[in-house]
This record gives sequence, C-alpha cells and structure tokens, in this order.
Amino acid sequence: MNAPSQFPPLMASEPKRNWSMFLDFDSFFAHVEKQDDPALHNRPVAVCPTPTPYSGVIACCYQSKAAGVKRGMKRAEAEALCPDIVFRHARHDVYIRKHHTIIEVIERHVPVEKAWSVDEMSIDLKRMRISDAVALVKAIKADLAEALGPLVTASFGIAQTGLLAKIAAEANKPDGLVVFHPREMPDRLHGIELKDIPGVARGMLVRLRRAGVTTTEGLLNLQPKQVRRIWGSVEGERLWRALHGEHTERPATKRSMFGHSRVLARSWRNPKKAGECLRILTTHAARRLRADDFFATRLTVSVKTGKGMRLAMDREFPAVRDDFSLHRIVAETFDGIVRKSRESDFMHVSIMLHGVIKEDEIVGDLFTGPRDLPRTDKAVHVMDALNQKYEKSVLKLGAPDDLPGGYDGVKIAFGRIPAKADMFAAGSGGMG
Repeated sequence: MNAPSQFPPLMASEPKRNWSMFLDFDSFFAHVEKQDDPALHNRPVAVCPTPTPYSGVIACCYQSKAAGVKRGMKRAEAEALCPDIVFRHARHDVYIRKHHTIIEVIERHVPVEKAWSVDEMSIDLKRMRISDAVALVKAIKADLAEALGPLVTASFGIAQTGLLAKIAAEANKPDGLVVFHPREMPDRLHGIELKDIPGVARGMLVRLRRAGVTTTEGLLNLQPKQVRRIWGSVEGERLWRALHGEHTERPATKRSMFGHSRVLARSWRNPKKAGECLRILTTHAARRLRADDFFATRLTVSVKTGKGMRLAMDREFPAVRDDFSLHRIVAETFDGIVRKSRESDFMHVSIMLHGVIKEDEIVGDLFTGPRDLPRTDKAVHVMDALNQKYEKSVLKLGAPDDLPGGYDGVKIAFGRIPAKADMFAAGSGGMG
C-alpha cells in the first residue's frame, strides 16, 4: 500500500467524527486480466470492447499508462506507443462476478452505502476515530488481496463528505490511502484542478471561466448563491457545500427507463439479424424491468444505418412487462423503420423501455377496474425464477444464435451494476 500523503497525526486521543469513505479500484478491468493470466503479470495490458484491430482502449494497466497509453485510444495508437502491449477483449461477466465478491468482502467489515459503478463504492463510516478508520482500510485491503489477488488493488479516500472522500481516493493512486482531515481543509484542495472535481463537467468549466473562476481555490472562495447562479441549479450549491465539508440531502431519483444497445458485427447488419439482435436486447431489458417490479407503457427502437443516418420510432401501449408482448411490439416497430426508411444496412440498434410505472399505478377500464395480470406475465415470472435458481438460462423464448464477437453477456454501464442473474437472462451465457 502506498504511504499516505500528508497524513495528519493519527493519535488515539483524536475525537470521534463522522467520516465518509470512498474506494476506487485501480484500472480494474486491466488488472483483473493481468491477475487472471500469469503470463500477463509483467506485461502491459489494455482492454478493448471488441476483439478487432479497429477497437479502442477502455482500460489499461499502469505499465501501459507509463508508456503513454490512455483510455479512448485506438489499438494502433496504443501499439505504436507500447509495442509489447497485450490486448484483451472485455469479459464483463468476469468483472461483474468480481464486483459481487468485492461487496461480500467489504461487508464482512462494514456495510456498503452505494456502489456507484462496478469498481467504485462509498461507505458511511459514521462516528469513529480516524486511527480506527485507517486500521479498517488496511484490514479491507488485506482481505481484498486474498480474495482477488495482489494485482487487483483499490485506492481509498476518507473525508467528511462523500465528494471529498472520492477526491481523496484519486489523490494517491495506485493502492493509496489518503485522509482529508477537517483541520487541513480546504487548503488540501487548492492544488486540485477544476476538471478533476466530480460534478464539474466540460461545459461547466466554460461557465466557470466566463465567471472568472479558473482554479479550485477560486471556486471555494465564491458564495453559495454565486455558485448556484453559475450552475443554473441547486446542484452547484450542493457541490460547493460538499467541498466545504457540509452534508447535503439529495432528493431520491425515480427510475425512468430500461434499455440496451449493440454495435452490430458485419454479418449481423442485415434487417433479419438486426431484428434478432433487438429481440435479444429486449429480453434483457424486460428482465431488468421485472426485477425492479415495473411495467412499461412506451418504448423506442432506434438504429444507425451504414450511411450514418439515425432513425427511431416510438410506440405507446397498455402497461406490459412480459417478453411475449414486448418482443411483438419491438418487432412491429423495427419492421416499421425498415419499411419507412427502405434501409438494409444497420450498424447499431437499441431498445429503450420507458413510461415505467408500478402495478398499483395501472389504470383499468372505467367499468371493469384494474385489469388482471395476463398469463404471459405470470409465465415469464416462472421463467425468471427458474433461471435465477439454476443460475443459467434453462428457459427462454426462441433459440437465438450467439451474437458474434466473443462474450455477449450483459455489459457494464456507469451507474448500473448488473445483478448476477442478468448474466444468464438470455442465451447460454447471457446476451446483451
């Protein structure tokens, strides 16, 4: 573990305080690949979404970074900078399983407050001495190393608020531990660039510059109402107060949509195969819809053609969540796009289920009252239960071909961690 930078004295007499902790794994995908293959332990590694020479880098280990490789680079660029680099196709199913192992390990010590992504978690430590908090981090690190292997490391931050803890976790990577103590604040933030503060996006940097704010110190020296005006919302004031160590309450967010998308392999770019891919993606989205106990009342099918045109079509319908109904509606909608556009070459397809409501929000006919759930809804719940019990797709609708490109399971999206059951929602290994 890296030596903590500028640690305050960790005295046993230090009073108990409310602390937040944030952990951020170091180049998680790439280091999982290195750990799982002994031949890669001393090699630079990059992870790509597809196993093609035209793919881009979505993660790279610290050896690769030292050679100048960065996320978003094309494979050819990365190879030019680092000729001995090894590329690995992203194995989302493996990363998801590792994520759930991480949660289990941490919760032997302390509850996880929120998993922000597959490799980022926040923890409310409540009231404790800082020396006890540091000892807790060391114990968690030791257990994670035993469960995941020594190459899969995480950096930890401890501070008064979750935002400050996240910034601290980024301050001494890899395998770091940084404490932002109240008596050192806000001076510890002055050397941090505005772009490195979570919540300060590129567009907000432009607004801040227009307001004459070019440094973090300048942002901290504003008044809350000034920050609110620059942001154009209360989010600016919330961020300012969190940077000053104040806890702010956020309104609960309501789930509004469920969706999946896919870039099609060349052999799947015809209408028949593109429609089949949409059916597979719909199965995934419908299963997530049911898992969160929602019904959908609208959906959007969208495509990108080989000529670069983006086409979309919306449908509204009575509240449903079963695969039978949604497959039919999606197929009709996609057929409408094909007929209207007369296109036959599709590069990308996506399905979005929205207008989501709970069962008690379904309004029935004026005379009959709320409708009974159809037999198809009950049937898919039986399918979900059996698939979850056996942790594989023992029941599914149809027999789709495997999507080309290696692993076709549920993909990891920022802010949404697929459940274990999502990995076998469709197909033998899960599709998505």
